[in-house]
Amino acid sequence: MKASVSEREEERLEVLRDYRILDTPPERAYDDLTALAAYICEVPIALISLVDSDRQWFKSKLGLEATETSRDVSFCAHAILEEEILVIQDTHLDGRFAANPLVTSEPNIRFYAGVPLLTPEGLPLGTLCVIDHKPRALNAAQIHAMEGLARQVVTQLELRRVSARLATALEKINLIEGLIPICSYCKAIRNDAGYWSSVEAFIKEHAEVAFTHGVCEACIEKHFPEVAEEWRKQGAGS
Repeated sequence: MKASVSEREEERLEVLRDYRILDTPPERAYDDLTALAAYICEVPIALISLVDSDRQWFKSKLGLEATETSRDVSFCAHAILEEEILVIQDTHLDGRFAANPLVTSEPNIRFYAGVPLLTPEGLPLGTLCVIDHKPRALNAAQIHAMEGLARQVVTQLELRRVSARLATALEKINLIEGLIPICSYCKAIRNDAGYWSSVEAFIKEHAEVAFTHGVCEACIEKHFPEVAEEWRKQGAGS
């Protein structure tokens, strides 16, 4: 049975992509957490699964060869619709999953438990999940540990997002601090591709800045002398 989609799906996908985590190489910080989840829950398979628009992709995996599966057959697509851990003690007894290809063939999922990975905004990116080939249950201590590990996964993701934003900000600062080619006459700026553009266009391209326009006193004197003369008269009269 295919999972439904939440009302905040577009927002969720936008935030997921903002983390810039999809299709990145394995990292020990995440692999340590999946290994710990498998050990605590005494299962052969543990995953950090991120649910994309049409697939679930595994940032970390233990006991599974695949790197992703279709979202249509994803258990985690169901789990991200829950506020708390989703536990399927026996998939053969659950109408949503009994005929699922991941149940009837490799990896022959019989037990599944997934904790949603919730961002600070409350959006689920995916799950930390554990899987077994036989029916089972989790005790309260194991569930509590899984929830704690899921929070640690989100912490790692947040660190990555903050680091990426800082790197982008530093790049912009370095660009502005560097030597920028500028025309001595019209003050246009030459970009890296060799094209000239206005100061406004250049800054807008490299920073989120909006512009308002005015005319300085020197330019008023040069281009609108009659206005400048009127201002001087008004100033003298006051």
